[in-house]
Amino acid sequence: MASNTIPARELPKAVDLSHHLNKLSRSRGGSPLKHLFQCLPHPSLFPYQQLDLKVYASDAKIMPGETVHSSVDISLPQYASTNQTNTLSKAIQYCSGRGSPALTSLFRDFTSKFMRPGYADWDLLLNSGSTDGWNKVVGLLCEYGDYIIVEEHTFPSSQSLWAPMGCKGVPIKMDKDGMIPEDLERVLDKWDETHPGVKRPHLLYTVPVGQNPTGATLPFERKQAIYDTCVKYDIIICEDDPYYFLQLPEYVPLHERKEDSKVVENDTDLMKTLVSPFIHIDHQGRVIRLETMSKTLGPGNRLGYFVCNSFFAERLVHATEVVSQAPCGWSQAIIEELLKHWGQDGYIRWLLGVRENYAIRRDWICDIFHEVFDVIPAGMEHIDDFLALAKGHKEDPQAIPFFSFSYPKGGMFIYVKAYLSQNPEFKALQASGEQEPDRVWTEAFWTQLIHEDKILLTPYWFYQPIVATGEEQKKEPDVAFFRMTFSYESREDMLLGIQRLAKAFKRNWQIVD
Repeated sequence: MASNTIPARELPKAVDLSHHLNKLSRSRGGSPLKHLFQCLPHPSLFPYQQLDLKVYASDAKIMPGETVHSSVDISLPQYASTNQTNTLSKAIQYCSGRGSPALTSLFRDFTSKFMRPGYADWDLLLNSGSTDGWNKVVGLLCEYGDYIIVEEHTFPSSQSLWAPMGCKGVPIKMDKDGMIPEDLERVLDKWDETHPGVKRPHLLYTVPVGQNPTGATLPFERKQAIYDTCVKYDIIICEDDPYYFLQLPEYVPLHERKEDSKVVENDTDLMKTLVSPFIHIDHQGRVIRLETMSKTLGPGNRLGYFVCNSFFAERLVHATEVVSQAPCGWSQAIIEELLKHWGQDGYIRWLLGVRENYAIRRDWICDIFHEVFDVIPAGMEHIDDFLALAKGHKEDPQAIPFFSFSYPKGGMFIYVKAYLSQNPEFKALQASGEQEPDRVWTEAFWTQLIHEDKILLTPYWFYQPIVATGEEQKKEPDVAFFRMTFSYESREDMLLGIQRLAKAFKRNWQIVD
């Protein structure tokens, strides 16, 4: 198995990628007044004297069911003192488009240690979370009508941003480990043949860990192969990685699980378990990494940051100064003070706790699948690892699988693939001549789940790439996909929901015990 890291070496500098900028970015300058900091409102007129917060200690026990948590107090005064420079008068004042220098420095140190960018002149600047970050990446690189490379099941909000620009998705096939590098190479190699006279895509968007919706996590070897292909065809990679520290240990079935299984306890052990990010592989500066606090410190913070080459960073600052300005000062100040109090080791302890929490929740949903369905290994003809049958039917050679799935290796989602060829209602739709029987069946089944069974899954069409007219994605026939999440509900509610789901499958497939 290949190493998860690039061997130590003298780091190169980023290559010139300025030709990737769109016309808007080429012509946009920063706000001249931002560099003078004139006309600032006087801080004595801000009505906030002090902010006192009680927060969890970095080693607080946050496992499901825990009710007693250790905590610490942090405070932000109105004005600076010898011991405190992070103040309200500064936090809610105008600031640089790069964001707080102190917070940026904390994130830079963290990135240098744990992400280890593969070139020397990388830069980092704050944004208002990954939605804001992706908006600015598209605004940096894309022209109206561009093609953008995406996974064949892709995060819908990401494409809702560029669809009004007339941009189109180029879906790349996936399996249980994410985007397939060979299909990326195939699509790009044949581009001039399949799209004569059309500019080749120069931006790839991916969620490489715990991919939304599939839960797939790209292995290191695939990341390297995808990166090499992007170098070959001169493509920028946008690495949207909110679940990076939610890479989960391998699922072990309940009957095989040991109580004393080793728990990762420090940053050294943690790094051994994580697949390195694209930014670590990157030796040319062609990866723009989107980091966010949303999955680890709360989405309402609306705080994240870019890691990218310094040239792109300069242009992103220009956009920030005239489009959104810096992220919310309250969020910057609170998180800065929190991270200073925790320290880097404390922040890692917190991330380990969050990761362990999601691992427990992932185990819950997989345990319940085994409890409610008969789960058997899938054959080589299936992309997924397991098939789910009606309980008590695994010894029946004629048993019909309801769906297939794989154990998630990261994030908070599990994607199931329902097999419709033996479903009576689906067969009736086919016999009637219905042109889209899988879509019609899925809509009807989904509606039943909501109104009759009181459970909510997300159907596959939410995640279908938006493609050009005449380039409709070739969907696998006689199947339907549904996304589930294990991030929020209690184990009891998960069990209740999946029991209801099993009854719905049996009812719809007309399975009789």
